[in-house]
Formats: sequence, C-alpha cells, structure tokens
Amino acid sequence: MTRASAGKHASEAPGAEKRAGKHCTHWIGGKPWTGAEPARRGDIYNPATGQVTGTVDFATAAEVDAAVNAAAAAFPAWRETSLVKRASVMFAFRELVRQHQAELAGLISAEHGKVASDAAGEVARGLEVVEFACGIPHLVKGAFSENVSTGVDAYSIRQPLGVVVGITPFNFPAMVPMWMFPIAIAAGNTFILKPSEKDPSASLRIAELLAEAGLPDGVFNVVHGGKEAVDALLIHPGVRAVSFVGSTPVARYVSEVGTAAGKRVQALGGAKNHMVVLPDADLDLAADAAVSAGFGSAGERCMAISVLVAVDPIGDELVAKIGERVAKLKVGPGDQPESEMGPLVTRAHRDKVASYLDAGVADGAVLAVDGRTHPVTGGAADGFWLGPSVLDQVRPAMSCYLDEIFGPVLSVVRTGSYEEALGVVNANPYGNGTAIFTNDGGAARKFTHEVEVGMVGINVPIPVPMAFYSFGGWKASLFGDTHVHGTEGVHFYTRGKAITSRWLDPSHGGVNLGFPVNQ
Repeated sequence: MTRASAGKHASEAPGAEKRAGKHCTHWIGGKPWTGAEPARRGDIYNPATGQVTGTVDFATAAEVDAAVNAAAAAFPAWRETSLVKRASVMFAFRELVRQHQAELAGLISAEHGKVASDAAGEVARGLEVVEFACGIPHLVKGAFSENVSTGVDAYSIRQPLGVVVGITPFNFPAMVPMWMFPIAIAAGNTFILKPSEKDPSASLRIAELLAEAGLPDGVFNVVHGGKEAVDALLIHPGVRAVSFVGSTPVARYVSEVGTAAGKRVQALGGAKNHMVVLPDADLDLAADAAVSAGFGSAGERCMAISVLVAVDPIGDELVAKIGERVAKLKVGPGDQPESEMGPLVTRAHRDKVASYLDAGVADGAVLAVDGRTHPVTGGAADGFWLGPSVLDQVRPAMSCYLDEIFGPVLSVVRTGSYEEALGVVNANPYGNGTAIFTNDGGAARKFTHEVEVGMVGINVPIPVPMAFYSFGGWKASLFGDTHVHGTEGVHFYTRGKAITSRWLDPSHGGVNLGFPVNQ
C-alpha cells in the first residue's frame, strides 16, 4: 500500500543531531526515552528543500523490549478501567487533536512534503476513527439468550488482547496510526506504534496529546527505527497482535513472520487502483477526478488512482482534458497556501518514480505529460520535485503498469468495451480500490457486483470508507482476515468469549424469612 516502514533507511552514528535542530527519540512509559545512547540514527529531511532538519533514534531489541514491558505493565489496570472512563479519554483526546490540528498538519508538511490542506485533511480523517472509538461502550456489547435449555442462559462478551502493535507508513503519519490505536486502546489494549522513520514527529505529538487527555503511562508507546525494530516487535513474546500498512512485499513478510510467532496479524499491502471511464460519463467530471485522485499528495497514497481505463472512443478527449488541468496545477512547498502538490518524500524515491517515465516510453507508451518539466513555484532547487505526469497508450505488460509507482504518474490504458475494461481490473494482482465513472446505473451496479476489488467508488474517485465501515482490499492488497477500523477493527483488537450459565432456583431451599409453620 505504501513504501515499507520496515525497510532500510540511511542512518548515522550518534552525534548526527548536532547538524540539525530536531531530535526525535522514543516515547516509552509515558515520557521520552532516556535510556542508552542509540547505536543508529536516521536523518529527517524537509522534502521541499532537500535539507536535513533533524534526526531520529533507531530502536534495537532493547528499546523494543522496554516498550513492550511498559505496555504489559500498564495493561492490567487499563483493562479494568471502565468503558465509560476509556471513552472519556478518547473524547478528551479528540478535542485536543481538534485544537492542535494546524500544528499537526504543519509537522506532517515539514517532513512528508504534502501541502497544508492535504495534511489538515489527513488529521480530520484520522479524527473520524477517534470519534468512532468514543462509542466503545456500544461497540463491544455482547449478546444474551435466555433459557437456551431449561434454566440455562447463554451470553457472549468481547475482551481485549493485551499488548498490540501498529507499524505505519510515511505517507499518512497521523491518519494511519489513528486507524489503529484509538480502537485498540478504547477496547482495553495497550499499544506500541512503530511509525515511519521518515516523518516521526507527528507520532510523538500524538503521544503528548494522549497523555494530556488522561491516558495512563504505558498505554501508548512509540518506538522508531527500521527493520531491526520491526523484527523485534514481530517476534516478541509479549506482543499479541500486529497491524501493518505498507508495500505488498513487506506486508507479506510481516504476515508470515508475525503469524509464525503466534501473533494475530492484519497487514495491508500495495495497490494499483483503476478508474474505469465509460463512454457515457461526464468527461469533465472524470478529468477532474482523475487529476485529483492521481496527483493529490503527489500520488503517495494507497488509494491514489494510478491507472485510468478509458473505454474508447473517449480516450483522446479525456487525455486532452486531463492535460489541460495538469498544466494549471501549482507545484510548490507544502507551507505555501497556493501550492496544490508538494514534493516527494525522499530524493531516492523521486528518482525511482521518474525512472518509470523513461521505462514507459521505452516499452512503447506515449509520454503525454512530462512532470520533469513542470514549473515549481517557490521551491528550493534541491527539493525532491517531480510534477504530475501522464503516460498514455499503456499496456498491462509494461513495468509502469505492473509496479506500484507510488508517485504522481497516471497511466492511461485504452479498451474497446466495458467487458475488456473489467478484465483489465480483475486480472491485476492488487485489489485495493477502484472507481467507475458513468451515468448508467445498470452499468455501475454490474461493475460493483463483478469487480474483484475491496473498495469501489461510483463517480467517486477515492472510495475511502467512513470510520464506521472498514478499510481494506482484496488479493495482494491484504494479508489477514480483517480490515482496519469499523466493526472489523473492533473484532481484530478483541476476542470473543461465550458463557453458558445455570443458577439454582431459590425454591430449592436455603434462607426463608417467612413465618415458620408445620408442613
């Protein structure tokens, strides 16, 4: 789904923070970590300038063990905390996040590069899951059946698991963690977050706000780092469940290693989201949607539309309309209000995304829009810039189609019929999100029924479910049985228990306060 949080990252020896102002360390047991000097640190960049702005400590197995121990120590008391009290903490946290939304958005923009409006929208969408978790007293209600047998009743309850872990990606450093920890914590678990080492500051500010909301020490912890930290979490005997969002290869790895270690695992992987446009569609609406869904957040989101499937004869007209809109997009630093698209997250990622343009042309695609020549307004020359790009006449055998590019590159595939377009979507190994643009209700219903994808939009290009539904794809986009947030999220972070009970009728004897008489 995103670039892997568990992957390698350039790191430095202790002392690198002297070159930059910001230093991020772990949050364990309700406070910043004050343990041993880290063996490794990574650089934090401002993608708009290409400059190092800080450093982040990388956890070893020792720091992970400390976090698990802190979470395990906090679990018994937090589990016994009433549902109403847990909900009140979530309500307080919700208000604090609302008050600090602009601050959190600024942290995201500075380290990820996305524009301020997009960052603020990320926080808002995360808040929807916090609000959903505020209803935890209702969400974990069980069931009761009286007299299943003579004098026998049966009922069910849901109970927390214990220490659970979230491993999250760089592209949504606030929203994706909020898909996980609010429900997990409200349900009575304690939580360890391993955010991306590329943009760690938002996670630490969230930890501070949770503490201010009244969350007890140790219930929420943060450890930073790369593969060493991830592996330590996956195999730690004190961890009961792991949630992951990232690329498909790492999602598969997390699922296999975590499951082998006896964990409950949900691992959301990669995506290649298709937008099918039928000949009867409103082409202006479709072009607007393709540009918004393809290039928002510089294409660095798992629900981005990266493939437009045009059912001819509308392909030429639609590509022309998209080109007109792309030319007007303002690319620049995220902290400038006029910017509509920011830089990519790292220089290496920018270069990799740009390489698909040459590869596509070499394979026979037509470079309809070359983002490498798109003007950048107000950005430093060393920033990680790549403008929106469009590859037309793409075929499914090309690398630009097969790979999850995860950047501002829109591939256009031409088909001659609805059936051919559906076949293209269903043949793809990913099944995260898709959309269809049409004015034909019957065609839309048919597509919804036949498409092999987990989330579908009808004239909606980014079909991200609301918090009270669950988010997740099919096929290589999901490893595990449950999606995140919504009812499935509640079930993932709890386990069911069924009880069958019988109590003796008081008429059998015992205490009798009535006036004694001879029988």
